[in-house]
Amino acid sequence: MAVAFTDQERARITADLLDAAERLYASQGLKKTSLEELVAPAGISKASFYAFFDSKETLYKEVMIRRAPLIAERHSAVFRRPASVESLIEVMRAMTTVLTADPFYRRLFTHPDELQAVSRRIGAQEIARVTPYIMTPLLDYIAKGQAQGVITRDVEPEIVMGVMRTIGLIVMNRHMYGDTYDTVLAATTNAIARGLVTSNGDWPRQETPGQRSIGAQR
Repeated sequence: MAVAFTDQERARITADLLDAAERLYASQGLKKTSLEELVAPAGISKASFYAFFDSKETLYKEVMIRRAPLIAERHSAVFRRPASVESLIEVMRAMTTVLTADPFYRRLFTHPDELQAVSRRIGAQEIARVTPYIMTPLLDYIAKGQAQGVITRDVEPEIVMGVMRTIGLIVMNRHMYGDTYDTVLAATTNAIARGLVTSNGDWPRQETPGQRSIGAQR
């Protein structure tokens, strides 16, 4: 017989399931997280889980949706700035902050197969509910910069976004760079920003970590 939950119990259990999922999915992923682990903090049975979510994938999607506005709000100010080398650099720094400070979205970036599994189970339209928070502000910023003639118009905004997201590869492979990580990340960010604008290079110079000491030795 199905267990009847009061509205207060449903709210508490839903919050507990979301909290557990955010922690477990970030640390060990969708496939390795069991129903037993998800329901334990909420104090419900595995059978009762389905009174709240259709599947682990649905719960995964709901965590994405819950996290997305928090991330968007954290970085919304930079998208309101006019497009320039400097603001492009700030946008990419915001991306690296998400990867270093948000374990759940870092997991999404490093394990795209999990997002694909979720999308197959619940449909791309449901996944798209996250887009207005995460992708749309960046795409709008790029499109506006292109319309103003600041960001190159040679490629679509989605391609420009893909180029900018390549800095995530440096962040996720930080161990490869050792003490040079900060310098490599800053230099790459600066180079990408300069390569995306239509200027001939007459932009203020962005000094990367370590350049001051190098110059001082000459």
